[in-house]
Amino acid sequence: MHHTDPDERWLTTTVDVAFFLLLGSSLVRFLTRDQGGARTGWVVTLFAVFCLIYVFGRFLAPAPGPGSPPTTRHLAWLGSVSAVWVVLLVIAPSATWCAMPLLFAGLHALPPRLAVPLAALLTTLVVVSEVRAADGSLNPNMVVAPPAVAAVATAVLVHLRRQGARQRVLIEDLVRTRHDLAVTERRAGVLAERQRLATEIHDTVAQGLSSQRMLLQAAERVWRTDPDTAHAHLRDAARITSRNLAEARRFVHDLAPADLAEHTLPGALAALAERESGPGLTVEFRRDGDPGRLPERVEAALLRIAQGALANVREHAAATRAAVTLTCLDDQVFLDIADNGRGFDGNVPSTAAVPGADRERGHGLPAMRIRARQAGGTLTVESAPGEGTVVSAAVPLTPLAGPHPAASSKEPVS
Repeated sequence: MHHTDPDERWLTTTVDVAFFLLLGSSLVRFLTRDQGGARTGWVVTLFAVFCLIYVFGRFLAPAPGPGSPPTTRHLAWLGSVSAVWVVLLVIAPSATWCAMPLLFAGLHALPPRLAVPLAALLTTLVVVSEVRAADGSLNPNMVVAPPAVAAVATAVLVHLRRQGARQRVLIEDLVRTRHDLAVTERRAGVLAERQRLATEIHDTVAQGLSSQRMLLQAAERVWRTDPDTAHAHLRDAARITSRNLAEARRFVHDLAPADLAEHTLPGALAALAERESGPGLTVEFRRDGDPGRLPERVEAALLRIAQGALANVREHAAATRAAVTLTCLDDQVFLDIADNGRGFDGNVPSTAAVPGADRERGHGLPAMRIRARQAGGTLTVESAPGEGTVVSAAVPLTPLAGPHPAASSKEPVS
């Protein structure tokens, strides 16, 4: 059978059972009241043909599924069974009420513009047959009842068909919308992951390689004139290489900062300040309050912001001193990175404002802002030519309804 919906199968079975009951009662009525000599055999044969065509049609020409147009085979079956019923009705008015299953079959399979005229035709034939077979005075119910019943059945079935069509359209729209939403979310997730990977690589591998390049270039410049200093630069480059390798392995493993696997956030920031200190630049770490163990995403974001800010200090600021300050309040944590370098004009793009800045990079500040925003906080940058730079990140420890205030504590650097 074509029908796979349990409700559809149940309805079809009910109609089939009703058909056989009506067919059997019509045959019994004919044999007990309307039989007429020699034609009795023909009528019984016609009843049998009528039943066989109906049964074979259910298997060989199933009704179309909801929303599908009727097939040629089903239309041929519907025409054949209706034609046999009309002939049977002419010679045996007892077959009148077999019209109900045919009415349902037509309304169920045909579009309303064809089903409604078919229902009207069947109803008219039923009324004519009832009037022709009536004995005595005309009963008004014979004229009124069939059209009333047919009208109710037609209205209900047509309404259900149209409602089902609207529901199918809504379901198709819902499925399409869900698919489009899934595609959009997948694309957004890919872009977000791509951005996250870019910031992770910038703050780990790229910064480490940049430091190694600077140390190796410095070692090359003094290789002949000051071998001890050159070897010191090589040792520093090897130390950074080891650290960068650990970051890369950690990056591959779970993208978490390697320092946070060994220290709390204050310890990781202190270790970072110690590593960044060297000839020509002193980095000091200060802590105000005890943050305890912060959420992992907050600690990772603040540590990466500090790494990115100190990388900018080392490469672009020409500073001699820098301070990393972690301030912990009840509901917020602040991170300030201040330096006494050359500074820049905040109204000019950083690659243009900072002498010697690599115009093909310029990813540091945007990455830091993204990290602060992903942690639920904000990042501000205060700078002026010749007056140093202060990068401040403020991250709330509890969700806030409005914008997060920027850090107000700025450590002066002399």
